[in-house]
Amino acid sequence: MSALTLYQLVALMLLAIGLYGIVQRRTLVGMLISVELMLNGAGLSIVAAAQLTEANAMLGQLGTLLVMGLAAAEATLVLAIIVVVSRRFGTTELSALSTLKE
Repeated sequence: MSALTLYQLVALMLLAIGLYGIVQRRTLVGMLISVELMLNGAGLSIVAAAQLTEANAMLGQLGTLLVMGLAAAEATLVLAIIVVVSRRFGTTELSALSTLKE
């Protein structure tokens, strides 16, 4: 089995764990961690494909830096939303937040 296949399998496993976490988690913080796992899997896949094939390695690294930047921006935005929701409703549990309030 080649190194590229192993890296792609690890990236796929990170994606699957993140997807499972989004479906099973009940809190917003747990969902955020799951999304971060999925983005890390995408970054690993991009950089592994760029380094281990004939593709330009610099473009793969730039693509991974773009994914990391998007993940950081998404994390700060979602954490700000979580702080506002927890102050307003007193919880971050999805079951408590699913009902609309006036």
